[in-house]
Amino acid sequence: MSTSSKISNIIGEDEEQQQNPPNNPTPDSNNEPAPFPSPPDPSTVVVEAQMATTQSKDSAPSPSWFTPKRLLVIFCVINMLNYLDRGVIASNGVNGSLETCDDKGVCKAGSGIQGDFKLNNFKDGVLSSAFMVGLLVASPIFASLSKSYNPFRLIGVGLSVWTFATAGCGSSIDFWSIAICRMLVGVGEASFISLAAPFIDDNAPVAQKTAWLAMFYMCIPTGIALGYVYGGFVGSHFNWRYAFLIEALLMLPFAILGFVMKPLQLKGFAPAESKKALASETVASLTEEASNGLVSAGNEGIGNQGSEKISKSSGANQFSRFGKDMKVLLVDKVYVVNVLGYIAYNFVIGAYSYWGPKAGYNIYHMSNADMMFGGVTIVCGILGTISGGLILDRMNATISNAFKLLSGATFLGAIFCFTAFCIKSMYGFIALFAVGELLVFATQAPVNFVCLHCVRPSLRPLSMAISTVSIHIFGDVPSSPLVGVFQDHVNNWRTTALVLTSILFLASGIWFVGIFLKGVDRFNEDCENQVSNANMKPLLEENGNNPSEA
Repeated sequence: MSTSSKISNIIGEDEEQQQNPPNNPTPDSNNEPAPFPSPPDPSTVVVEAQMATTQSKDSAPSPSWFTPKRLLVIFCVINMLNYLDRGVIASNGVNGSLETCDDKGVCKAGSGIQGDFKLNNFKDGVLSSAFMVGLLVASPIFASLSKSYNPFRLIGVGLSVWTFATAGCGSSIDFWSIAICRMLVGVGEASFISLAAPFIDDNAPVAQKTAWLAMFYMCIPTGIALGYVYGGFVGSHFNWRYAFLIEALLMLPFAILGFVMKPLQLKGFAPAESKKALASETVASLTEEASNGLVSAGNEGIGNQGSEKISKSSGANQFSRFGKDMKVLLVDKVYVVNVLGYIAYNFVIGAYSYWGPKAGYNIYHMSNADMMFGGVTIVCGILGTISGGLILDRMNATISNAFKLLSGATFLGAIFCFTAFCIKSMYGFIALFAVGELLVFATQAPVNFVCLHCVRPSLRPLSMAISTVSIHIFGDVPSSPLVGVFQDHVNNWRTTALVLTSILFLASGIWFVGIFLKGVDRFNEDCENQVSNANMKPLLEENGNNPSEA
């Protein structure tokens, strides 16, 4: 039986029910009333659900206050605050140092977190990585929830957690209390890093997508650098605790904004609060039930049984969908190579950002290492990140061109940074290291462009989440404590810096492999809901050709 004839039968049955109301039931062949209605055909249920979906179209949504440019500005400020916190905890003013004594027995009191809590270099390095515990657990969760809940509201929840956790860092009493608060900071950051980049990619002009991403990721080095300067100033003039408390106050308005403003919608996802989204979820559930032959009726009525099956299967479907999405990412060679190169790159950058001021202070005896590293990183981070985005747009933003830029810029940047640490002159070091940072930061926009465009739109939040988790758990999280252990062993910051910098050559080599992979830009592929609706047609045609149903 064809789909059109089934719809006609449904309409005809509705008219017949109107002519024969329930108080005058139609007798069966034995002139006895039927005790229960006969179970409907599974494909009929699906057709009815599709008709209901078509009829329940939403009215045109009112425009959001978040215009694309406002969205970019607000997300840039939030991103900068996120990474300002990374710079703060690494600054000499906040991180501080242990008590030291000279040969004459004159001791200098410890300062900052390390001095107050008497932390060795390993524990001190752990504090820079503790946020990763929360980020690792929460990032995939927020990415999966974005398919069922409004992404802007999820960002509001995450930023609220971040705000309270940062305030908790300023109120901590020992190593474990501040370590737990740093973990919660990671939970708060997870919602933002998973969802912000896809929003920007959706709303950016077509010819400027990489440039807009560059503006967003420019806030990473800028935020860290401002954190050095801000943490050094507050820590030396007031107390290191105030640096965290002020951060929390600055983020609070953005956390509130995530709950009160009408958001933009994310490409690849239906509005979570709309009837259309609810109906499409119902259609998808019923389709799966029908295809497996699970739609049936019992003595308790088909309505109760159907709703019970849908509620039971929703949780299992979430896990099943997550597993399938993860498999898609892990078998994608372009995505895997991109993330592997990003891991090696972030291993170095993470250690630079945390140990850089302390290494500069010890190698070149910089009295103002926080200001020096902060200033160089701000200038090079802004110019390098924006230049990388503009260059890729000018080259024609493709995945292959992105890998060329990633490999070339990282290789040249590694040469300059490695040479800088070999020079004994402080001014020569600053000049060469600035050029190296300029080249290294040019990778920020291209690497995230690949993450966003090598997968279909509905996978972008998960792609960004897994990428971020990977670069932290295998990159900057182990790098800070490992560099601390290595430095404790060799007791030579120049040697430590040279060994660390050499890993950038590995990152360049991995990205070089990506040039020869066949990368397909999937940005314009159909979203998940469209694919689901397309899959319904063959199911109905197959059932329609079944002789038993004709």
